[in-house]
Amino acid sequence: MRRIAIVGGGISGLSAAYHLARHGVASTLIERRPRLGGVIQTDYVDGCVIEAGPDSFLSAKPWALELIRDLGLAGDVIGSNDHLRETYVRKNGRLTPLPDGLMLMVPTRILPMVSTPLLSWPAKIRMGLECLRRPTAPLEEDRSVADFIRDHYGQEAVDYLAEPLLAGVYGGDPELLSVGSVLPLFVELERKHGSLSRGVLRARRQRAPQAQAAPLFQTLKQGLGSLIGRLAEAAGPHVTVLQDEVGALRRERGVFELRLEGGILQADDVILACQADEAGRLVQELDSELAASLSSVPYNSSVTVSLGYRRDAFDGRMYGFGFLIPRRERKRLVACTYVGTKFPYRTPENTVLLRCFLGGAEETALRDPDEILVAEVRAELAELIGVTVAPVFSRVSRWPRSMAQYTVGHKRRIEIIEARRSTVPGLELAGNAYTGIGVPDCVRMGKQAAQNILARRERSPSTEAPR
Repeated sequence: MRRIAIVGGGISGLSAAYHLARHGVASTLIERRPRLGGVIQTDYVDGCVIEAGPDSFLSAKPWALELIRDLGLAGDVIGSNDHLRETYVRKNGRLTPLPDGLMLMVPTRILPMVSTPLLSWPAKIRMGLECLRRPTAPLEEDRSVADFIRDHYGQEAVDYLAEPLLAGVYGGDPELLSVGSVLPLFVELERKHGSLSRGVLRARRQRAPQAQAAPLFQTLKQGLGSLIGRLAEAAGPHVTVLQDEVGALRRERGVFELRLEGGILQADDVILACQADEAGRLVQELDSELAASLSSVPYNSSVTVSLGYRRDAFDGRMYGFGFLIPRRERKRLVACTYVGTKFPYRTPENTVLLRCFLGGAEETALRDPDEILVAEVRAELAELIGVTVAPVFSRVSRWPRSMAQYTVGHKRRIEIIEARRSTVPGLELAGNAYTGIGVPDCVRMGKQAAQNILARRERSPSTEAPR
């Protein structure tokens, strides 16, 4: 029987293990941390559901919801309170609401754009004239998100729309991020329509009614950590979990050897569901070109600071779902979410929970003690929303090098990685460094890696034990 090893116990590795287990196929999952789930971690404090990592997934991408249904958790799915959805952006020291009708940074309604103080009149006029653009010959080379948005809407749209909106997702610089990998839909709309605004409006009219009614974000009542727990439980009978670290990976006579601290593990198939640079280190002896391409994927770090307050003592102002801080006005805080406003079932009636995000290249946040980070975040919140009362609890979560950066040229990099990977029989890759950073895409890639292995098993039945 073919032996399968999975390196990395985050959502990608667990998805792969689960889909193998559904077909009765055993695997060994190797995770160096003392828990499974990777950056997905849910804590419970004073009745609050606190997400240390991602708090939700996009409902437009189906793979996470499909998995949740398979696991029998459909009844626990909740959507964001979109009737309360309003996001603010800091400009000139004040929080200003994003205008209604935006699809990310693409305007689709005239009056909200005309009346918003977030943009100057020259910027508004330029954004209005964008509707007149016609399709042109598509550019072959990749472009940065900033170049792309600047070309359509101008620099202010980059500074006060694109950069803050993407900072909380990618934690990166729009001058470096690839538009073809980060915003492929917009590239396609440009190709078809020339104007992004006109293309978005047409796409909305063609969308199915049920898709229009779906909430923007979905999650689970008890947090995404409950998905990890159910996944591990469902795959359990067919998965052996080793808390260990892979020091080296070799291949001799068609068999992989994984050198662990606890010994050597042999496998016929290996799924590397770890960070790309870690995967690059492991495949160095298998394919140096593949190793170099994997190691070239850059990463940024992030930190979340959650602060809980008694509602009857909270003296700050409430701003919809929360607010974003553009880089040109940023100190340390990138974004803040009012958790109880964004999702139901997250906080007791008498609690206000703020989830603050520090991301990008702010590596010093990884080293500073919790009390320093909490104090600095509180000082910024006092300035921004006027909250001066001390929180009744705080939680700090650090995620070193956790956010893969899809920089310009990322698509070509992935093409090289896939071409080289395919020359190493039995090797699969999954994780947020490749074709999607969110939970649904990681679920998809883990499932695809498992399906590739299952397909090979079907093609070589002679290697399998009788069933």
